[in-house]
Amino acid sequence: MAKPTKPSSGRPRHVPQRTCVACRETEAKATLVRLVRTADGVFADPTGKQPGRGAYLHAQRSCWERGIRHSLASALRTNLSEADVQRLSAFFDALPPSE
Repeated sequence: MAKPTKPSSGRPRHVPQRTCVACRETEAKATLVRLVRTADGVFADPTGKQPGRGAYLHAQRSCWERGIRHSLASALRTNLSEADVQRLSAFFDALPPSE
């Protein structure tokens, strides 16, 4: 005799939400790029698992420009050095174009 199957609850699976610090839009965590502040500076965190204070940006030029100019430093509670800005700009330039 076959085991009875458990009926599905019908509830959708929870999707973590994060806010872009530049445009303040809320999206699924997987669609945003995480930036993390460490003792060595500010880095992009494509895996989303590095330790440190994090902030999220869309992979759009307008959000990156606004974030680097204004809101990213306050979200990460640090000052962005010139090396941080260059590193983040190089990472953004390597991203595939957004649709």
